[in-house]
Amino acid sequence: MNTKASPVAMPAYDRHSLTHGIVHIGLGNFHRAHMAVYLDDLMTMGLAQDWAILGAGVRIGDARMRDAMLAQDCLSTIIELDPKGRTARRVGAMTGFIEVQPDNAALIAAMTDPAIRIVSLTVTEGGYFINAATGQFDPDAAEIIHDAANPAAPQTAFGALLAALRARKAAGIAPFTVMSCDNLPGNGHVTQSAIVGLARLSDPGFADWVQANVAFPNGMVDRITPATGPRERAMAAEFGLGDDPVPVTCEPFRQWVLEDHFPMGRPALEQVGVTFTDDVHAYEAMKIRILNGGHATIAYPGGLMDIEYVHEAMADPLISGFLDKVEREEIIPYVAPVPDTDLGDYYSLIRERFSNPEVADTERRLCFDGSNRQPKFIIPSLRDALAAGAKIDGLALVSALWCRYCAGTTDSGAVIEPNDPDWGNLQTLALAARSDPSAWIGQKAIYGDTGQDPRFAAAFALALASLWADGTAKTLTRYLSS
Repeated sequence: MNTKASPVAMPAYDRHSLTHGIVHIGLGNFHRAHMAVYLDDLMTMGLAQDWAILGAGVRIGDARMRDAMLAQDCLSTIIELDPKGRTARRVGAMTGFIEVQPDNAALIAAMTDPAIRIVSLTVTEGGYFINAATGQFDPDAAEIIHDAANPAAPQTAFGALLAALRARKAAGIAPFTVMSCDNLPGNGHVTQSAIVGLARLSDPGFADWVQANVAFPNGMVDRITPATGPRERAMAAEFGLGDDPVPVTCEPFRQWVLEDHFPMGRPALEQVGVTFTDDVHAYEAMKIRILNGGHATIAYPGGLMDIEYVHEAMADPLISGFLDKVEREEIIPYVAPVPDTDLGDYYSLIRERFSNPEVADTERRLCFDGSNRQPKFIIPSLRDALAAGAKIDGLALVSALWCRYCAGTTDSGAVIEPNDPDWGNLQTLALAARSDPSAWIGQKAIYGDTGQDPRFAAAFALALASLWADGTAKTLTRYLSS
């Protein structure tokens, strides 16, 4: 592919004339290929000139990203991986990056500025301090305990948000809107729960004020953005951007669905394809169950069969067939109708996206952080199928595949390097589950009461025994013939 022949699209607007309206916390690949791109498109149209992004972070890795971005005037390289040909653009919607500090003083000061009307977040699915078993805010997390005791010098994004909201309230400045861009069901509600829950630990009256006065719109976000490594940096070099250490690659597809709840105003994102609706929950349930649940379904068999890339897993008839059967029989039947959307067509689009060889997304990335992702992406479909008295063998096998993966070796005996924040504990339980399956499904934080369901317990035990005795390929073959 001759990518050098394609010119790199540069910002077609005067970045020096932009003013900040948004602080965004968590400058990972997804944000830079999603929200920043939508804003860049608006700015190209001559709109949203007062909605430039001020980048921010609260962790050590964020400081490294800040250094990299400031070195290139906060321009992000975005390479779209269309099988028909790659294209590159430099996105200029972010024009500054706040210093990353242990007490977040600079971040708090920036968010106190009246010009900031939206604070947005991509802090990953696991960054919201939610107990997976209860679905509620977890006040016992160490960082939350710290921030409750030290509200003026918080360590977390949520603590910093509260400190800024408190300062704005004292100064008579209206509160900004808090907009989660993370891949969570009801992400606005989840964010509100974390922030109000943290406030309640130290100042219940202020917690009530936040709950009554701060907007937390729900949203659904979607775009596949692989991790950046040597391959992605080589692509940037082919476009003449070899000095960029943090280029982002992504699929051509993107989607954003939002509640229109922005008391302090918002960019005209509907002009660039964002859907504003009161039915966000329907879109997000569709995406989380069909796409993210689909990712989880193909991740662990691919990992156990030593398959590196997602498109290679999709080309394997056993994994592809497994995905089809689980989706059509055990996931899609429990997805509620979505406005103007055919679920069968949506699933066909998902298959096409997963199969894009240009994206070169890795199975290892899909396997990462199952302890946070399985309760959100797989267990809800399993619960619905159990409640309906319907088939659950496929979803039980998905869970068994995750357990087998966490034992730490592939079917060929290759070592699987740690791939979950709780890897040590998961590996211990996965090895114990070989002789006692209840050791795995008894994890209340993952399965809640579902692990005690006799039908699920029996199906899980059968699937796990087959994986250990016969391997992944034979187990998938048996499932597909059932």
